[in-house]
Amino acid sequence: MDRTGSPVFGRLAAGGPRPSPGEECFLDLLAAPSGARVERILSLGASSSPDFWYEQGWDEFVLLVSGAARLVFQDGGECRLEAGDYVILPAFCRHRVAWTDPDRETLWLAVHMPASPPHDGGTA
Repeated sequence: MDRTGSPVFGRLAAGGPRPSPGEECFLDLLAAPSGARVERILSLGASSSPDFWYEQGWDEFVLLVSGAARLVFQDGGECRLEAGDYVILPAFCRHRVAWTDPDRETLWLAVHMPASPPHDGGTA
C-alpha cells in the first residue's frame, strides 16, 4: 500500500488476469499488515471439483458484484447468489463453488479477515 498519503484508485472489473471458460482468476487488491486481505475473483462457468472443499482458517466476507453463482456447503446447504448478494463464511466452513454463470463473467469481492484470538472475558 502506498504510504505517502496519496489515494490509490482502481477499477474493480478492469486489469489483471481474465478467466477462460471453466476457470477462475484471483487478484489481491490489498494485503494489510494485520493479515486482512481484499481479493477480486473472476469466474466464467467455473465450479469446484465435486471432491474439493474450501476450508480456510479465517472468516471471509464475499460480495457478488456481478454475474451469478451457487455455493454448496458440506452440511448439504446451498445458496444462489446474484449481483449484490453477500455471504459471511466463518473460519473452517467447508464450501465449494457449484456453478457460476457460463455466459458472462461473475465478479466476486472477497475480504479475508484473520482469525481473532479467543477473548477470555477477563479484565486488563
